[in-house]
Amino acid sequence: MGLELIDRLLRTTAVVLLIFLPFGLYYLGVYPSIAVMSGCVWGMLNLLLITRLIRLTIRPDGPTDVKSIAIVAILFLLLFAAGYGLLKVDRFAPWLLLIGFTSLFVIMFLKAVGRWMTKADDRAPALRKPERVL
Repeated sequence: MGLELIDRLLRTTAVVLLIFLPFGLYYLGVYPSIAVMSGCVWGMLNLLLITRLIRLTIRPDGPTDVKSIAIVAILFLLLFAAGYGLLKVDRFAPWLLLIGFTSLFVIMFLKAVGRWMTKADDRAPALRKPERVL
């Protein structure tokens, strides 16, 4: 299992976020729903940038050029400046942003529990093609 786990996690989080949208708008209101969604999108972008930084730096043939790593670092600065801006919005309660940010971890935990309960990791070797013995 490699970094494709993170790609699946981001897709699942996006689906959960789209499912949350109409219910959040109805039960919480407009601004609290936007705050939760903003926190979740911020967390998804953060995880995406961390993944990209890992893919750029940890490679078998060595890290890529400094220019691409610098671009990712600048994007991190912009992302954290946007996070600070989200915290300064008067209508967004910080705990709602925190709910959105931690939803990634909740989804990751639930996916791990689902794999554990269905014993998906135990079945994986049986699905592989048998090796040819000479």
